[in-house]
Amino acid sequence: MKTRHTILIADDDEDDRFLLKTAFEESDAQPELAFVRNGVEVMGYLEQQAIQPAGGPPNFPALIFLDLNMPRKNGWETLQEIKNNRQYACIPVVILSTSNAEHDIVKAYAAGANCYIVKPMSFESLLKIVKSVNHFWLQTASLP
Repeated sequence: MKTRHTILIADDDEDDRFLLKTAFEESDAQPELAFVRNGVEVMGYLEQQAIQPAGGPPNFPALIFLDLNMPRKNGWETLQEIKNNRQYACIPVVILSTSNAEHDIVKAYAAGANCYIVKPMSFESLLKIVKSVNHFWLQTASLP
């Protein structure tokens, strides 16, 4: 029996969340998706998943998709907080941003991002990205 993975998607744009949800629904595998709108909600979600009844192991997402430009706590602050926390640091973080600026890409990897993807302009391109991410991160890579 295959494990059903959870992907946490942090993006404040309702249209982007809808497109990601639709792309995952149309992809081969259908992980459980959890959506949040900002970094404060990301950290709240992770804290909630860390607390398991009967002292069980944390139920962290297998992967986090993180937009950089969000209100309250942006993706930069959130990435730093995740990677500086021993409990969350091993969760792979995929930056999904509209920025294709080299300094943003370098800064994201230097801060501990596991992957940087520029948001595509078409749904077909997004679907290809989702299938590739799913294949690599959820089927090929060994995750904690």
